[in-house]
Amino acid sequence: MADEERNEQVEEETPVEAEASAEAPPEPDPEAPPEEPGPPVPEPETPEPTPEPAPPTEPAAEGEEAPVAEAEGEEAPAEEQPAPVATAKKKRKRVPRSERRQRPKLKREQTGERKPITRLPKPEGERGRRQERRGVVVSAAMDKTIVVRVDTVKAHPKYKKVVRRSQRFHAHDEQNQAKAGDVVRIVETRPLSKTKNWRLAEVVEVAK
Repeated sequence: MADEERNEQVEEETPVEAEASAEAPPEPDPEAPPEEPGPPVPEPETPEPTPEPAPPTEPAAEGEEAPVAEAEGEEAPAEEQPAPVATAKKKRKRVPRSERRQRPKLKREQTGERKPITRLPKPEGERGRRQERRGVVVSAAMDKTIVVRVDTVKAHPKYKKVVRRSQRFHAHDEQNQAKAGDVVRIVETRPLSKTKNWRLAEVVEVAK
């Protein structure tokens, strides 16, 4: 009988009342002893949003003022301030020659009259003194050429000993008049051949 009554009560309850009874908390029993309060349950901490990094500030160009912070209390930390950078000397850009600044050239005033070119006569000066030698003809076998031996006697500058030296010169004899043994005088002249720079001036003494 009890089971039948319970089934009837369940059927009579509407679905709305069933939902309300499920949602309602159970009423405390007045006869039950009071429950002791347990330790407080810590609430789950919500993670704080991380601040986004501020975009890097570009250094102010020359002549421009640095931007002022919006908030009065905010001050830029010393670490974030950019260190002073040594300004490197700028290299001069190479400009082509055609684009360079042209300096005006000073123009000389041209006069209508031009001085005629005149050639002055060459001054006739005395010819330099030509060297002369006096010696003995050693050989006259060649045509128009004689070999003259010039003897020099000189004292040594330090020991004062008399030193005899001899030197041979090839002289030009146009007439072939000098013979071996003659004492002749020769004069320096222009190069006549590879070895001849002298010519016969006169025969001083004929050989016996």
